[in-house]
Amino acid sequence: MIELRPLQQFLAVAELLHFGRAAQALHMSQPPLTQAVRKLEAQLGTPLFERTSRSVRLTPAGAALQASAQRLLADASALPGEIRAVADGLAGRLRLGFVSTVGFGGLPQWLRSFREACPQVALALREATLDVHLHEFAIGSIDAGFVIHTPGQAPSGFERLSVGVEPLVLALPSSNQEPSDAQCLAAPLIVFPRDVAPSLYDAILAHHGSDAIAQEAIQMQTIINLVSAAIGVAWVPASLQGLQRAGVVYRAMAGAPEVETSLIWRTDAPPVVARFVDHVRRYHA
Repeated sequence: MIELRPLQQFLAVAELLHFGRAAQALHMSQPPLTQAVRKLEAQLGTPLFERTSRSVRLTPAGAALQASAQRLLADASALPGEIRAVADGLAGRLRLGFVSTVGFGGLPQWLRSFREACPQVALALREATLDVHLHEFAIGSIDAGFVIHTPGQAPSGFERLSVGVEPLVLALPSSNQEPSDAQCLAAPLIVFPRDVAPSLYDAILAHHGSDAIAQEAIQMQTIINLVSAAIGVAWVPASLQGLQRAGVVYRAMAGAPEVETSLIWRTDAPPVVARFVDHVRRYHA
């Protein structure tokens, strides 16, 4: 294995093409420098310089080594800073899960500002429901995730940052007639499966009863599309009203359940997670 010091000595000679001046630049005497270069040539099995009594020139092998050695020493010089950046959460890779509803809230702004603040962090985004989040955490394929649940019912075993509580609103098929609140609550219900968000599912069913379910669907956009087809009504976070779909209207309801969005992560998460959490906390505040 070639050490860095002989490469530094070789580069000094390669740049100055003079052993004496290279030795002065390295603050050493010439004989040890000459010996170091000869040892490097022996290690590589080829001459690096053509020497005469009047000149020193690089051989083709020496010219190739010069370019490679410059890159190698530059990388070695940058390495401590790169490692410190990873340890400080300023570089590395953040694998982030998110439930679709947060995309209609603060997520796009948080991601944009985080990219600007930490350009050396590579973001890998994964849209997923709560059940998928928990599986991804269990197998170690995500570092943090945005999930939804009823207030105070975040999944256990995680560190957590709440990023907002909002009411649910009722998504209704548009009609020439405006139904009463009682008629809306009596309408067939479109809802996500219970394992997607158990606490939220239970809160919704408390307003309707399990016999009201007409259809289950996982993605919020699919649920809204089903509402537009007049298959039923659906409870969705108020922020989802930004998803406009022909044939759908939204209605705020008295006593509506609330939904909380939380950023969750493991206590042993990499430093980049703490950096992202602090960023969201400051940006959200």
